[in-house]
Amino acid sequence: MCGPVLPFADIGLCDNLAPAGNSELPEPICWHEVLENHEMYESEDNEQKPALKDCRGIPVSYANSAAIEALEQAHESYLAFRGDPLEEINAVIKDHPGFILARLFKAAYLTQVMETRVRKELASTVAAASHLSADANERELLHLQAVTAWANDDVDGAIGAWESALARFPHDLLALQLLHLTHVLFGNVAGQRDVVGRVYRLWDASIDGFEFVLGFYAFGLEENRDFDRAERMAEASLSLREDHPYAVHALCHAMDMRGRQSDGLRFMYNHVSKWAQSELAIHLWWHTALLHLYQQDFERVLDIYDHELRRSQDHADRYEEFDASALLWRLELANVDVGQRWVELADKWAPAAKDTLYAFNNVHAMMAFAADSREAEMQQLLATNETYIDNGSAANIAAIRDVGLPFCRGIRHFQNERYAECVEEILPIRDNSELLGGSFVQRDVIGWTLLEAALRAGRFPLALAIANERCELKPTCPQHWIDISRAHEGLGEISLAVAAKAKAQSFLTARSRWMR
Repeated sequence: MCGPVLPFADIGLCDNLAPAGNSELPEPICWHEVLENHEMYESEDNEQKPALKDCRGIPVSYANSAAIEALEQAHESYLAFRGDPLEEINAVIKDHPGFILARLFKAAYLTQVMETRVRKELASTVAAASHLSADANERELLHLQAVTAWANDDVDGAIGAWESALARFPHDLLALQLLHLTHVLFGNVAGQRDVVGRVYRLWDASIDGFEFVLGFYAFGLEENRDFDRAERMAEASLSLREDHPYAVHALCHAMDMRGRQSDGLRFMYNHVSKWAQSELAIHLWWHTALLHLYQQDFERVLDIYDHELRRSQDHADRYEEFDASALLWRLELANVDVGQRWVELADKWAPAAKDTLYAFNNVHAMMAFAADSREAEMQQLLATNETYIDNGSAANIAAIRDVGLPFCRGIRHFQNERYAECVEEILPIRDNSELLGGSFVQRDVIGWTLLEAALRAGRFPLALAIANERCELKPTCPQHWIDISRAHEGLGEISLAVAAKAKAQSFLTARSRWMR
C-alpha cells in the first residue's frame, strides 16, 4: 500500500495550476513508494551527475554552485528580514528553471503568507516542482511532500514532512524555520520551542546560520515563559549578528511579558538603528508603542502609529496592517480618541472581508470594520467565515470556529456598546485563545477586550478577577492597576480603589523620571 494520495485537483483552485509549458497537472504522488524507492534512483543519478552540497553540508540534486549560492542568499534574506526573498527566488528560478529546490523554497515561502491571493501561485509552484522530482534527493522529496500537503489544506501533513526532513537532516535550516513559523501561525506554543530543542545540540557557531537557530529558540522559550533562557538565547544571537531583528523581537517579548516596560523601551531605542530598516520594523515599532501604551504615554503611541505603523497602509500586498489595527483597538480600550485613523485602515482591510484563510487576520479586520461602523463588511466577514467552517477542510477551521468567530462577534458587540453580549461571546474562549495563533502579547487583546467589556457592562466582580490576574503577570504595569482601581470603585470599595490608583501613579511617576 502506498501512502496518502494528494492530487492537485483537490486543491480547489479554478485554473492555471500547471507550470508553464505543461497542459496537465502531474499525476498524484504516492509518497511512501517514492521514498522507499528513493535510495535506488539516487545512486543511479549520482553515477551520472555528482551532487553538490549547500553551505551546511546538505546534498543538493541540482549540480550548479551558482544556483545554490543564489538560493542561499534568498534564504538569508528571508531569515534576516532583509530585502525581498520572493523577488530573489523568482530570479533564481528564471535563471535555473530546473532547480527544484528553488521552487520548493518559493512554495514554502508562500505557505507562510496565509492569504487567499497566493493560493493559485502556491499550487502552480508546487506543480512545477513536482515535474522536476525525478532527479530530486531525499530531502527535496520531503519538502515537496510538505508543500503538496499544505496546498491541499493538510497543514498537519506538511508539518509531518518537514519534521521528517529535519530529523534526517538536522542542519536543514529551511525545515526548522518553516516548522517554527508554522507553530507560531497556528498557536502550537510548545512546538515553537521544541522543534528547535530537537536539533539545538547538533548546532554551534561554526555552522552557517546558527544565529537564526538561536533567534528561533529565544522566541520559543519566551512563549513558554522560560524568560531567563530566552533572553540569554536572544543576546547570544545578537552577539553573532547584531542586526538580527527576530532576536530583537524575542528579547522585547521577554521584557514585555515580565512587565519590564522601561527596560524594554531602553533596549528598543538603543538598538533602533539595527532593526528600523528591516522588514520586521513595523512589527517592532508596534511592540515599542505597546510598551508606551502600558505606561499611559498615549501621545507617543499615536506618534509611532502616524509615523511608523501607518506606512504599512501604502503596501497593498502586505498584511502588516494587523499591527495597526491591534494598536488602535488597544487605544480604544484605553478610551483614547484616535480621530479618523480608522477610516483609511478600514479601507485597507476591505478586501479581507472575503478572506477566510486565517482567523488571526479576520479578527484584526473586524476591529477596523467595527470601529468605522462598516456594517456591510462586518456582516460579509461573519457570513463568509460561517460558510467556510461548514464546507472547508483547512487546518484552521477550529481556530475560526472556536476563537475567531466568537471574538469577531464580541468585537462587533463592543463597538455597538452591547458590552454584556461582548462578555458572553469572549468569556468562553479566553482559555482557548492559543488557537488564534500569534504570540501571547498579540492574543492579550482578547483578555483586555473582555476586561473592558466587563467593566463597562457593570460586571465588576468578574472585572476585578480578570484585572487581578493580569496584574499578577505584570505587576509594574500602570494600566493594570488603573483597571483594578476601576473594578474596586464599581464594587463600592473606595479605599481599595484609591490604593490601586496610587499604585498606578507611582509607576507613572517612575516613567516620568526615566523619560527625563
